Amino acid sequence: MKFEQIKVGDKASVKHTIVERDLDRFVDLTGDDNKLHMNAEYAKGTEFRHRVVHGMLGASFISTVIGTKIPGDGALWFSQTLEFLRPVRIGDTITVTGEVLSKNENARTIELRTEIQNQHKQVVTTGVAKVKIVEQLPKSPKAKSFENGKVQKCAIVLGATGGIGRATALRLAHDGFDLVLHYNSNKDAAVRLQSEVKKIGRVAIVVQADFLRYDAVAPFMEAFRRSFSTVHALVNCTTVKIPNIKFASLDWQYMQDHFDINIKSSFFILKEILPMMEAQKYGRIVFITTQAIEAPNAEWAHYITAKAALNGFAKALAIEYAGKGININMVSPGMTDTDLLSEIPVRVKMLTEAKTPLKRLCKPEDIAGTIAFLVSDNAAFITGETIRVNGGQVML
Repeated sequence: MKFEQIKVGDKASVKHTIVERDLDRFVDLTGDDNKLHMNAEYAKGTEFRHRVVHGMLGASFISTVIGTKIPGDGALWFSQTLEFLRPVRIGDTITVTGEVLSKNENARTIELRTEIQNQHKQVVTTGVAKVKIVEQLPKSPKAKSFENGKVQKCAIVLGATGGIGRATALRLAHDGFDLVLHYNSNKDAAVRLQSEVKKIGRVAIVVQADFLRYDAVAPFMEAFRRSFSTVHALVNCTTVKIPNIKFASLDWQYMQDHFDINIKSSFFILKEILPMMEAQKYGRIVFITTQAIEAPNAEWAHYITAKAALNGFAKALAIEYAGKGININMVSPGMTDTDLLSEIPVRVKMLTEAKTPLKRLCKPEDIAGTIAFLVSDNAAFITGETIRVNGGQVML
């Protein structure tokens, strides 16, 4: 936010649930291993009875509010008072809020009331922050071009912690892409992947979002825009488990789950991404479909039906956006050696290998290579297409 945009009374907040790992990382960083915080037996012998979270751990989230929300980029936090009123425990969910109390026009500073509440709406920490807004000097305008590497390429990989998502992220990093690594619940895997991408020499940010909820899209896009101004490609690798269910036992909820992950989540994120690509007259979008549409498996009605709907969705968008520089394609894997296969009997896997002309299961890296082709300029004349990566099991 620019100084002129900020008004007295403006508020912003963040939430965080304190877990054991937060304390471990805080101690690793600061060295503060006070037994009241880290030793349950010691804490039991005090008036608190249980371990107390470091006060400054919670207060550090004030920096998140100031640095990312009010005022955001350019915030120089130079003063803070703190009063710790109640203990915070492991498992507590804290809400950290900043509210603008005043503005100093000459110094271009703001004063904020800072307050931390627990899940019971009890105030645990309060204080006042003073922040100076430091704005960038104006830059000479530069023309944007996605050709010949004039603009650094950024790809969003949805479901980056899955087998195909992870392989895709690493392949795109090797191909020169900076990355937004999306995850829903497996943060540790996302952070490990981010570290691998950085070793390759590319920028990567990790962003959590449950795209089955529309209100998750805005925070995701806010995190994206804080690091990147353009998006070259979006690859949707999100998925859910595929249990074998006979139709007689199939509840609609299983159908709904697969429609939601394939259509609903794609619908929500593309409402934000497609206008950006349209404005820059360039974009590549890749969906993961399935060989099972053309060679159906028994007891997969929920999965096959949703993927067939995704095929129609992708082709309809490919037609609509073809004249706007946006190519939308699909990759159709055969049985791929990922964690999703853990519940498939070994006998079935071996039978599939035997029936495959190339005599092996598909690997995530096989899919990643095809995706890398589709988001490259080598695929500039391909849209609305499905590329089959199945070792020759289905040939059309």
